[in-house]
Amino acid sequence: MNNRQSLINLIPEKEFFVGIDSDGCVFDTMELKQKEFFIPNGIKYFNLFPVSRPVRETWEFVNLYSVYRGLNRFPALVKVFELLGKRKEIASSGIELPDMQALKDWIESETMLGNNTLKLHCEKQNDKLLNLVLEWSEAVNDDISKWLKGVRPFENARESILEISDNADCIVVSQTPLEALEKEWKEHEILPYVRFIAGQEFGTKAEHLEMGAKGKYQEERILMIGDAPGDLYAAKKNNALFYPVIPGKEVESWERLRKQAFEKFLEGSYKGEYQDMLLHEFRTALPEKPPWS
Repeated sequence: MNNRQSLINLIPEKEFFVGIDSDGCVFDTMELKQKEFFIPNGIKYFNLFPVSRPVRETWEFVNLYSVYRGLNRFPALVKVFELLGKRKEIASSGIELPDMQALKDWIESETMLGNNTLKLHCEKQNDKLLNLVLEWSEAVNDDISKWLKGVRPFENARESILEISDNADCIVVSQTPLEALEKEWKEHEILPYVRFIAGQEFGTKAEHLEMGAKGKYQEERILMIGDAPGDLYAAKKNNALFYPVIPGKEVESWERLRKQAFEKFLEGSYKGEYQDMLLHEFRTALPEKPPWS
């Protein structure tokens, strides 16, 4: 499952296709990973201890409670520092934030935003900031691999995936590293119900859907399930349908999918008024402006 060409070559076995995000969507791991691994390592590696409170607040807003939820870790890091640079607490602290321009330049030139591609870039550029970002990112992965175990899927999620797989070709569409995805899906015995796992090494979520589904299925028979605006963007870019797992209402969202929404998708009545209603609820749950502004 580590070859983009394998995803491109995936042959349809059913008439319907469903892409499913993982962190924060299937597994209740997004808050855990951000609060226990990403943020503590960020404070440590970027030497932000004197301003840890506004750093935590800003980081959580970007990665969990806003329209930026679900961003790949590297663009999210840029956004965190961009917002921190506008906070009065940072300006008055005397803390000098790192210049993220080198990371911005790399993000603009690379679609497969992962540690492996960043490491190759660092070997060519030997940039101090990029080396530090890589150290932080590798430390996050190491800590998650070492400590994070036993976090079960949201209630109704596993049952939904089993039912979906009876009617549709399913793949995982995620910006989480492939190794972590395979470990989590295997641990909870749902790996056999997806035909492919696409992690951050395969490119953007939009690219995952394009490689796996576009041109192989009718557009109204392609559905993306996700909990973040990036999932919606990926669906829209491929003219696919989108089902939102509402942050804070994950259990209810999976139950609604099982009892109502997926049947509408299969019978062709999902698009239109019903999807629009769900999207309104989804957008309302994720603000654009931070509360301190």
